[in-house]
Amino acid sequence: MKAFLTPLSCEEEKDCLERLKNGDQSAKKELILHNMRLVAHVAKKYQSGEEDIEDLISIGTIGLLKAVSTFDIDYGNRFATYAIRCIENELLMHFRRSKKTKLEVSLFEPIGTDKEGKQIHLMEVLLGDDVDVAQQMEIHRDIDILKKHLDNVLTKREAMIIRKRYGLCGEQELTQREIAHSLGISRSYVSRIEKKALEKLKNLLTD
Repeated sequence: MKAFLTPLSCEEEKDCLERLKNGDQSAKKELILHNMRLVAHVAKKYQSGEEDIEDLISIGTIGLLKAVSTFDIDYGNRFATYAIRCIENELLMHFRRSKKTKLEVSLFEPIGTDKEGKQIHLMEVLLGDDVDVAQQMEIHRDIDILKKHLDNVLTKREAMIIRKRYGLCGEQELTQREIAHSLGISRSYVSRIEKKALEKLKNLLTD
């Protein structure tokens, strides 16, 4: 990780903010450079095995830039407190976008083949077999609906099985037999739960 400048003292920070309020753009640069250590600290808290710390710092820096641009010294709050909130918001928005992308990819990934050897996708199971390019915008709308209402429409067990069965929300895709073994129930019972859950989701999209 890069070495960052030391944080500003309270007096130095106040001076920078006053200068920035009066239009001194060099003060803006100074605030950003001396708060990069803060960005790195917040980013490290949100790092997981899949996230590169340098990428998170870059994303967090966007939050810092927003903080510098919108902070009002007259509020009486410390700039660092406000900056942390902006940095965290930017990181959380990044994670929400990432989850949405992963869900969309999972819904369009092949889950098997039909009798003619053609690939079948989860969205085709939910919407029927007549999905073509002209329907892509409508499909993305349906993805948003599914993502928003999955836990509301399905029981806890149904939602869990659908996520595991189709590899949604970061879950590893499993067969009905594998799910049955992990839950200690029969494969046929998993099949019945899956069928019922898919019917509920299909009704959600067609209502």
